[in-house]
Amino acid sequence: MLLSACGSNDRPAEDPTLRTSTYGIPPAVNLSYTVVAQRPHDTSAYTQGLQWYNGKLYEGTGDFEESSLRVNDRTTGRVLEKHMMGSAEIFGEGITILRDTLYQLTWKNRKVFVYTLNDLSKPFKTIEWPYEGWGITNNGSELIISDGSANLYFVDPSTFRVLNTVRVADHRGTVKELNELEYINGYVYANVYLTYDIVQIDPESGHVKGRMQFDQLLSNSEKTARTDVFNGIAWDSAANVLLVTGKRWPKLYEIRINQ
Repeated sequence: MLLSACGSNDRPAEDPTLRTSTYGIPPAVNLSYTVVAQRPHDTSAYTQGLQWYNGKLYEGTGDFEESSLRVNDRTTGRVLEKHMMGSAEIFGEGITILRDTLYQLTWKNRKVFVYTLNDLSKPFKTIEWPYEGWGITNNGSELIISDGSANLYFVDPSTFRVLNTVRVADHRGTVKELNELEYINGYVYANVYLTYDIVQIDPESGHVKGRMQFDQLLSNSEKTARTDVFNGIAWDSAANVLLVTGKRWPKLYEIRINQ
């Protein structure tokens, strides 16, 4: 399941107008951080999307029949709400909340489920999406979606029309397999799938400005045969902390980015 969870060759063909020159892109700055708290996390959660919104921790999980939409207690890790939405065909992916509306991607199904926060038991609308669904966030007015390529799609939330496409690159070339996304203080933060890295992306140029590495978070003694890859980013702007975890990880970490 590790490689099937988000990996596929079924992606849009490379658009030659979006080829990115890496000339003049400086190497990304290594962003240091401090772990300020460790919280329990449900090890049955195959984390695909994480969102802190109005004092609640929302989580979207994958793994076909086990795919779900949840509300968790951030301090205890207890699952307060759990709505199963997957099937043998439907694989849940990233989530984001914009104006009290929750958007949940699916992996290869090319569908986006849209919920009101008053009722997460079933979507009130399903939207067709032309690409795979990986990560999703928003900048307050537009949705920002990744599909496993180096593309970030900026999308009108009312019509789901793609308004702009930005290719992500660092000084070595394009950066692909952008997974879970979070928009923080004018930058898009993205987990690079199958790594412990989160990259900080300028949404205008697509250039990677910073990089954080989290390979030392979870010790080997805390891992089991079911512990999967690092994934899950949420931002608590009031506390100024980043929340990170992984698929079936036993812990959720509160991180302060050092300025």
